[in-house]
Amino acid sequence: MPAALFISDLHLQSSHPRTSAAFLSFLEHHAQYAQALYLLGDLFEYWAGDDDLEDPFNARMTAAIRAVSDAGVHVYWIAGNRDFLVGSGFAAAAGATLLSEPHVATLAGRRVVLLHGDAECTKDVQYMEFRAMVRQPAWQKQFLSMPLAQRKAIIDGLRQSSREHNGEKSMDIMDVTPDAVAQVFAEHASTVMIHGHTHRPALHQVGHTLRYVLPDWECDVTPPQQPRGGWIAIDTRGNITRHDLNGDFID
Repeated sequence: MPAALFISDLHLQSSHPRTSAAFLSFLEHHAQYAQALYLLGDLFEYWAGDDDLEDPFNARMTAAIRAVSDAGVHVYWIAGNRDFLVGSGFAAAAGATLLSEPHVATLAGRRVVLLHGDAECTKDVQYMEFRAMVRQPAWQKQFLSMPLAQRKAIIDGLRQSSREHNGEKSMDIMDVTPDAVAQVFAEHASTVMIHGHTHRPALHQVGHTLRYVLPDWECDVTPPQQPRGGWIAIDTRGNITRHDLNGDFID
């Protein structure tokens, strides 16, 4: 039984049924046999508020997570840049514990710092300013007071604007910066980090630190593109491994 499994950046949405099916398969065949499951942000393509739990797709995905929790798995959630409006309503429905970031977990004797990763993309000044605004409780309270349909329309506009602006940015700007990563390591006295957000899965070793970057999930692609996805596992001995969508070892 794995001590913990980690996933992020699935961007679940009803228009991507194969990605959703891959997620449900992961929960049934892998996550329910772990001691803990960590959802490290952008599980959903967007989250307009917990009153959107009544949406059939959102309800189905949430119920699937709840089934894992009901099986005895500890489920933890860290917000991403797409689903930071997840609140206590979702947590109760999913049987999940909401964590602030960075979060330090001691797993199989290893001290691991966990985060989504967007806060460390400090070269993207425009995004950092936007992030600071929308993470303010006052902004969120005002936004969530709007009708759900209005919130969804605003989010659709923001997503379109993000796609346009990101196409003009270099990958270097949208990646985490070494200084920000080093600061997180130093502040939390950890030598292991796991995060997502960048969609650039890798294992980075700098000195005595190890930084694992989770993959994004995208199964609704057409050939010659290949489905993407996978997860990271920590076993009960503290070994950390990366896995593809089939559960096979990457390293």
